[in-house]
Formats: sequence, structure tokens, C-alpha cells
Amino acid sequence: MGKSGWATTGLAILIPLVSIAWGIDLYRSLGLNLFGEQVLSLILALVLPLVFLRYPARGSVSGQRDKIPFYDVIAALLGFSCALYVAFEYPRIFEELYTRPLDATIIGAVLILLVVEGLRRTAGTFLALVVLFFLVFALFGHFVPGDLQGRKVALDRLIVYLAIDSNGMFGLPMVVSSTIVVAFVLFGNLLTKSGGGNFFTDLSMAVMGRYRGGSAKIAVTASSLFGSISGSAVSNVASTGIITIPLMKAGGFRASTAGAIEAVASTGGQLMPPVMGAAAFLMAEMLQISYSDIVMAALPPAALYYLALFIQADLLAARSDIAKIDKSEIPRMRKVFSQGWQFLVPFAILILALFQFNQRPENAALWACSSLLVIGLFSGYGQKRLHLSKIGNILAATGNSVVDIVLIGAGAGIIIGVLNITSLGFALTLSLVDFAGGSLPMLLVLSAIVSIILGMGMPTVGVYILLATLVAPSLIELGVQPLAAHLFVLYFGMMSMITPPVAIAAFSAAVIAKSRPVATAIEAVRFAWSAYIIPFVFVFSPALILEGALIDIVLAMTRASIGVWLVTACIVGYFNGLLNTYLRIIYLLLGLGLLIPAEVMPGGFPTVIFTLAAGLLAIVYEFVFTQKDASANGKLG
Repeated sequence: MGKSGWATTGLAILIPLVSIAWGIDLYRSLGLNLFGEQVLSLILALVLPLVFLRYPARGSVSGQRDKIPFYDVIAALLGFSCALYVAFEYPRIFEELYTRPLDATIIGAVLILLVVEGLRRTAGTFLALVVLFFLVFALFGHFVPGDLQGRKVALDRLIVYLAIDSNGMFGLPMVVSSTIVVAFVLFGNLLTKSGGGNFFTDLSMAVMGRYRGGSAKIAVTASSLFGSISGSAVSNVASTGIITIPLMKAGGFRASTAGAIEAVASTGGQLMPPVMGAAAFLMAEMLQISYSDIVMAALPPAALYYLALFIQADLLAARSDIAKIDKSEIPRMRKVFSQGWQFLVPFAILILALFQFNQRPENAALWACSSLLVIGLFSGYGQKRLHLSKIGNILAATGNSVVDIVLIGAGAGIIIGVLNITSLGFALTLSLVDFAGGSLPMLLVLSAIVSIILGMGMPTVGVYILLATLVAPSLIELGVQPLAAHLFVLYFGMMSMITPPVAIAAFSAAVIAKSRPVATAIEAVRFAWSAYIIPFVFVFSPALILEGALIDIVLAMTRASIGVWLVTACIVGYFNGLLNTYLRIIYLLLGLGLLIPAEVMPGGFPTVIFTLAAGLLAIVYEFVFTQKDASANGKLG
């Protein structure tokens, strides 16, 4: 390992160590009363040089770089020294903040430029251009005519506000990405390295392998379990897809279908409680409501998402006569559970710490990490064990994994700062509402399209922060409940991962499946059809996010579940047998009728009961009055 290799490894290891020390209040225990901004700038001092030493100006990172250009060395040193200067001098700068000291202005300008370039190298050109656009608007927005005209701000005030103030770069997004996200990425790395990932894959295989289309159901189950923690749909595809996609292809699924199922399952992991790719913690902070409220509200829509995917995989397997996995390839449940049951303990600790003891998310994750460390060192799974000598590698992997997330948090802080200091945020909200003509359905459609476009190619945290800042306020302005509005934009932001033309999760799965990327993305959209419908439903029917009376919640979930089942059968063209055109149309109309929220259903409660009865009758008809071929296709499940 060369000098640059040792330097980048050391910087990467320090990132989670600084974050952990902040999470457990180690600084205070040592008698250091630090501003939060000092710790954030210290983390930025580690992240910026890591970016310029590892990520070339063109191309992507791939291990250690053999030769680092002089300009990257200069940028790394500038980023380290400027951010470290802020860390040490922040108490004095804070007292002089409104006088805009010259040193803060110069260093702030350098940090902003380095963050934008770092974003371009790590998170992609699109997000860097978005941040750059807002910076240009902050400078020249007062020349823009009409409703979107910004407030004129002096250059030195703008730089200090965006780069040093807690309302800018060192704001809430960077706080969450530097604490909560780091802790959960560490949790995921410990889980993988100690064998926990293999345990959950084997458990999924033992549970689902005996049913028709079992390979697809294994992919759905494993990816939903791991995807919530991973924080990235693409990394989830890469980690679980390398096992599940070949398994599905061997089981009889087409390559594009196998890739699509994995992409949809992995993307859904970002919508699945309790972690939701760290978006749940951000949402709780931004809405100022309890984390448990976010988790409970997100659970029913996520359940419907996976119900649609699970049923579609099952019916497709039946229609295509895909056999079950050979028994010899299915691990025995008793053996799997006896070897790996201990990996359920960290999740139990995580949930208890969050919900029972009201611990901060980063502290709950650290408690879970501690238990994983013990399990990995003394137990592990199969032949996989943790070794103390590998802890440094795990910390380094964690640091490298969060570089882009920390920079996204900093970039999002810049955007939020521009929206606040120029009053553009308020103007954008009014403009979206005016463009939709004050019509909520039109605004929802417009917001869905904008969310998919803005979310293209970005990690979950970046997608959510951007959309929660730019799009969600307009929905709230027209009367949508804040929680429903934020979940709405998160859903459509995540759908950018599988929606052409970018569809990075689907394209990543296509690489593993060796299928055509566009064909895989189109199939992924079909498998994830419910995610394009359900957000509209819970906006008009808050019962679907557990708001309202118990009877309303039960009725809404029952209707939505049956509706999802019928529409999925229509899409596949199979229920308990092949469906002709007329039955497919009937099931489509019945399913959509059941998905229409009771609050907007014409005819009120009697119509709701009628559609529910009709849907149940359709299912009974299929299982009672049609010819069954269960002996050929296996049982539903």
C-alpha cells in the first residue's frame, strides 16, 4: 500500500470514530464542550481530502489510484486545512458571524467550491449542477422577473451564511448524515462481515425455497431485509443481487425478469421500516414528530408494495410453469436457525432501544453494533467470523461508504440555505400551486413527475432531502398532511431508481443478470406498479398511513390489499388459471375501484362495501368455480 493508500485508509477510519465519539458524547466526558458545527467541520476535514485522493476528476473510483495529480493533492490539502481551521476557530467565528469576518468569508468560499466539486465526483454531475444552480440563483436571483424573484444578498453575507452558519452547510442534513447514517452503515458492514447477510439469505431460502417461484421470493425477502439498512438501492442490488439474480435465472426466470425483481425488491428496502435507508430519521427531524410515528405510518404502504411484488412473482411463476427450487439446494430451516438465530438479537436491541427506551437513532444503532461485534467475534455464521484484525478494515469501509452521503448532506444544506436567505422556497411553493391551478390531483401528478426527475441517480438521503425541501411544501400548502406529503415525495423519488431513462438500480441489476438495461427497467416498472398508485391513495386516505379510527384503518388496508391482488392478477394475466381478456378487464376495474380511497368514493360508504364485496367475490370465484391446476403449479404462497 502506497503513501496515498495509507493516508486514505487513515482518513476513512477516522470518520466513523469521530462520529461515534460524538454520538456517545465522548468529547463532553473528556471536558471538551464543542459546538456541533466543530465536529461537523472536523468530519468534513476528513471527507474532503478523501474525495480528492480517491476519486479522479474523470471516471469513477476503483481501488487505490496509482498516481494522484498535483491539483488533487492541492485540493485535498485545502479541504483538510480549511475545514480544520473552522473546527478550531468556530467559537471565535460564531461570535463574529454577523460581522462577516474576512477569514470566514475566504475559507467559506473555498469550502463551498470544494463541496460542489466533491459532489460531482462522488454523487454525480446532476446533483452538483443542482447545487450550482441554487448558488447562481443566490447571486443573481434578484434579477429574475416575476414571482420567482429572489432577495438580493451581499456576497460576503451569502458565503458566511451558507458555509459557516448552522442554517447552511452545517445544518440538519449534514448532522443526520454524519451521525445516524454513519452508525447504520457501520451496522450494515458489521452484519455483512460477521455472516449475518448470509444468514438472512439462507433463512429466506429455507422459508421460501419450497414454493413455486421460490427463487424470486427469496430475492424479495432477502432484499427487503437488507435493503432497509443499506441506505442505497444500488448497493443493495450489488450485495444481494449477486446471489439472488443467478438463483432466479437458474430457477427458470428470464434474465430481464430476474434483474427487475431484484431491482424492485432492493428499491423497496429504502421504503421499508424501521430504517428506510436513513430517510425515516431525517423525516422525523424535519417534521418534528417522533420517529415511531414515521415508522408506523410507513409500514402499511411498504407492506402493500411488497404484497404486489410477492403476488406478481408467484403468479408469474405459475403462469410460466416455473418449478420449485430443488430440495437438495434448500438449506434446512432448523440448521440455518440454530447457526444464525443470534443475528436476530441486534435487531431486537435496535428496536427496543428506539421504541422502548427512546434512544437517539445513532445511539440505538451503536448498541446494536456492539452486540454484532460480540456475535461476530465469538459466533458468526457458518465459516464466517469477525477478527479483531479486520475491525480497521470495517471502519475504513464505513468511512469510504459515507463520503458521498456526508457531501450530499452538505450540498443539501447549501440548497436549504439558499431557499431560506433568498425566500425562493416560499416562491417555489406558490409557483407549483399556481401552475397546478389550485387543483390537488393536478399538483400530485406534477409533484410525482418532478420527484422522479429530481431523484434520478441520487442516493436515498439526497433524494429525500431535495424533494422534502423543494416539492413537499407545495403539497402541504394545498392541505395534504405533512407526513403524507413527505412520504409521497419519498416514494416517487425512489421510483427514479427503476424508472427509465436513468433507472440506476434496474441498470445495475441488468449488469449482474446480463440482460438489456432498458428491458429490465421496463419490467421493473411493471413489477413496482403499486408504488406509482399507493402514494396517491394515502394522500386522500390517511387511514392507509394509520391515521384515523381503527375500523377505518382496517377497512382501508383490506380494500387496498384485495385491490392490489386483483390488479396484479390482471397485469400477469393469471390468477388460479389463465385469464382471458374479459376477466382481466373486470379484475382491473374491480382492483382500481378498491384502491380508490373511501373518502373520494362516489356514493360513500355503500359503494365502499359494494366494491369490497365484489372484490371478495372475484377471489372466491377463482378458487371455487374455476379449474384448479395446483398439482402442476404448486400452492400459492
